Order: sequence, then structure tokens, then C-alpha cells
Amino acid sequence: MLIIFNKPYGVITQFSEHEVYPSLKEFISHKNVYPAGRLDADSEGLVILTDNGALQNKLSDPTSNIEKVYVVQVENIPSSEDLAKLEKGVMISKYITKPAKVRLIEDPMLWERVPPIRKRSSIPTAWLEIRITEGKNRQVRKMTAAVGFPTLRLIRTSVGNYKIGDLEPGNYYVVE
Repeated sequence: MLIIFNKPYGVITQFSEHEVYPSLKEFISHKNVYPAGRLDADSEGLVILTDNGALQNKLSDPTSNIEKVYVVQVENIPSSEDLAKLEKGVMISKYITKPAKVRLIEDPMLWERVPPIRKRSSIPTAWLEIRITEGKNRQVRKMTAAVGFPTLRLIRTSVGNYKIGDLEPGNYYVVE
């Protein structure tokens, strides 16, 4: 079985209860499925759950080189030089990230986030599409911060061939 889930903001990617955040068990009724990778509570979007251990390992293992796509709202407007730094790989936590594919995109049509992103009239924001083949803890947030553009909102839209599409936050569907 494979489940495509649109994880809302503020939900933790585990089934056990958490003292602060709602968990997956409040959204997913199927038993014996486990997340293939994680999204931190501050991030939204695609989480794949499966009962297939081999598939879970393949999707989670950075050595599989499976592409993960994120749309990311950052503070300020990065230049092409800033994007080139992200594409080359940046130092985060004593580690240089693998090269990424990064581009500026138009504001995507998304659901409202609750709570909304803070807005500052004096600081513009931009949206990026970032494609990586790793997935270390808070990697995309650390990457954008390392080049001077803090992440305000982060949504994973695909992992390999699996895409979130038009699925609303908190909803899921079963593929197999």
C-alpha cells in the first residue's frame, strides 16, 4: 500500500502522540504504514506513507538520488548569483550539500496557511523551486539561510514520480 498525504503546517511526521503537535494518526486511518522520509512541523506538502519496507528505504535513502521538489517562499529577492550558490552546493552544519536545481518562480496558487506567514511591508519575498536529491534534516531551510534568504514557507510537491497535485492539506489517497 502507498498513501499520498498532504501534510498541513504544524503536524509532526510520526504516528505517536506529541506534546505540542498533532500527529499523522489524526489524519491517516490505515494501520501499519510508515512515512518514507519526514517533513518538519513547519513544512507542508507531500508525505508518502507505505507498508513496503523496501520502498520506504529507497525513498528515504539519500544514496538513492531520488529527486524531491519544493516550492519555497524566501525573504528578499535572490539574484542569479545567489541561486548559483544554491545550485553549486552550500555549507550547512559542516557539510556541503549536493548540487541542487533552483529557479525563481511566480507566486504559486496555494491553499492559505494557518497561521499565515508574517508579512513585512518593507521586506519583499520571492518563491523558488528547489530540486534536491538528498533530504537531510531541515536541509532546504538551512540552504536558503546559508545564502542569506530565510525560508518563510516550504512545501514539498513531489518525491520521484509521486506528486501532491491538487490534494488539499490534511487529505490523502491510496495509490496501491
